[in-house]
Amino acid sequence: MEKFEDYGIVIPFRRTHGNVKCVCPECQRQGKRRNLKDRSLSVNLDKGVWNCHYCGWSGVLKDGSHHYDDKPKREYKRPAPRPITELSRQLVSWFNGRGISELTLKRMQINEGKHSMPNSKPKQGDNRQWVEMNTVQFGYYLNGELINIKYRSGDKRFMFEAGAELIPYNIDAIADSDVCIITEGEMDCLSFIEAGYPYCISVPNGGGSKSAYLDDFMDGWFENKETIYIASDTDEKGIELRDELIRRFGAERCKVITYGSDCKDANEHLQKYGKESLQRCFKDAKDVKVDGVFTLSDYEDKLDAIYLTGLKKGFLIGHPNFDALCSFETKRLAIVTGIPGSGKSEFIDEMCVRINILYDYKVGFFSPENMPIELHAVKLIEKLCGKRLKQDDGTGNTIKPMEYKSAKEYYEENFFHILPEDGYTIDNILAKAKYLVKKYGIRVLVIDPFNRIESEQGNRETETQYISRVLDKLTNFAQQNDMLVFLMAHPTKIRKDINGGVPTLYDINGSANFYNKADFGIIVHRDRERKFTLVRVEKVKFRHLGEPGDAKFKFNVINGRYVPWEEGDVGTVFDTDNFIVKKMNEAITQPSMPMFAEPMQSSTINEDPFSGMPFLPTADEDVPF
Repeated sequence: MEKFEDYGIVIPFRRTHGNVKCVCPECQRQGKRRNLKDRSLSVNLDKGVWNCHYCGWSGVLKDGSHHYDDKPKREYKRPAPRPITELSRQLVSWFNGRGISELTLKRMQINEGKHSMPNSKPKQGDNRQWVEMNTVQFGYYLNGELINIKYRSGDKRFMFEAGAELIPYNIDAIADSDVCIITEGEMDCLSFIEAGYPYCISVPNGGGSKSAYLDDFMDGWFENKETIYIASDTDEKGIELRDELIRRFGAERCKVITYGSDCKDANEHLQKYGKESLQRCFKDAKDVKVDGVFTLSDYEDKLDAIYLTGLKKGFLIGHPNFDALCSFETKRLAIVTGIPGSGKSEFIDEMCVRINILYDYKVGFFSPENMPIELHAVKLIEKLCGKRLKQDDGTGNTIKPMEYKSAKEYYEENFFHILPEDGYTIDNILAKAKYLVKKYGIRVLVIDPFNRIESEQGNRETETQYISRVLDKLTNFAQQNDMLVFLMAHPTKIRKDINGGVPTLYDINGSANFYNKADFGIIVHRDRERKFTLVRVEKVKFRHLGEPGDAKFKFNVINGRYVPWEEGDVGTVFDTDNFIVKKMNEAITQPSMPMFAEPMQSSTINEDPFSGMPFLPTADEDVPF
């Protein structure tokens, strides 16, 4: 079986399917290019074909296959090819009124036509109604191939092609450019193109911090970008998007475009002030501050948001008894402890799975005590699917083959493991975590346990000073990369006659700094006599995020999940729902409903996390067609 390597084509690390950009070995052999590191070679890993946009070298693996077939991969639908229609005068007039010329519409292959659209956002328990409407259609192309279509109706309803892949809009335009502009929507992208900047793309799903659509494009499409201009909206969601893009790409090569106090986005500025003014916005883009010195203007927008809406509770895990005590934020360090066998690692996994399901936060684990990695994956997949991972034993409590396939696909894109080959030092662990931030956008890091970090205590450094230094590194990493870090640390030997045998953060072996430097402190303790698990929130540093208290749980040995429990409860109903399937169904049928029982802040799912199914983002302008 032929491999791409046989032709000198080096595929980026971890890429197993889809389209990638690579350095062209033929260009290097010819020696005609100034920049021999430019990734001008487009490779389709699924079809085994390649083509260089510079020298024209192309080819196909002779057997029509490749060496990645054993990897789990997502299967996407492609929209049926369709001709670009002649746009109606009414639609052209509408775009002209927003500063977009017919020439730009033709250049971007904007289409128009009838499509079945959701009639309304359904109420709880209702099925969505569909009605055929006239729509403007934005084609999403990759290497010239139509990958997805976003449909927009006249009354601001949106949806993607069912089952198609989410990719950045206009991604082909940045292939050979060393700069790019990233906007929050197609209209803003068209606005910059109208102003003379063709190297502009748009995120597919609006503002916010979800950026999974970038994962397959970080290698090859953005590595060569010297400057990335962030041109998001100036509202709360736009600020979230701006911060997430800066986090993924690195502040050192990002510039931020602003539009003035009376414009929230590029298209509004284009309408009010014209092309030359939008060009000045681009030229006046500001560097992202990286020197650690801040003035009020650097965080004024966030301060204003607090003034207008107050401090908000953080993100939750979906267990009402725990959520009443504690909510999490990124840029924080959460320390978890408990005596051996208490289930502290299990509860950390529980929190990570539920945070991922609710908020699409990807998770990286440094967990050498869960070796080999596949055993840790077993526990996480069982929590995700609600059943045991083994062949069907006739009980109905095992994962079926199709569920297993779906779980592997989901796991591949959401959970990652860190085991540095060059040593388990804190710097090596955080370097691997930083790679996962940039490449896959992880938002949660788990280090379990502390004592498996290789000690680098200096000769003149006390144990307390060493622990303080490591905790400072974890806190700084969380703040600089906008992440939540969970650290599990073992306590010293606990006397049963003190505090009922329940440890505290002060009992963690080595230093009181485990309490002093934690933003969150959580104790997990198993009461073996009464057969429940006590989860004690011992510390919440910021009062808007919660307060100390106890939550009790029963542990489900079948799938590793926890169920809230109170003294006097008769019988325990364990949850066996498949979270992955439920998440997909919630996204399609009830986008405004939370995954779990209690209402949860920021839990609205407005996109299908698997295949770009219909979603309803917000919009501001009316479309009279």
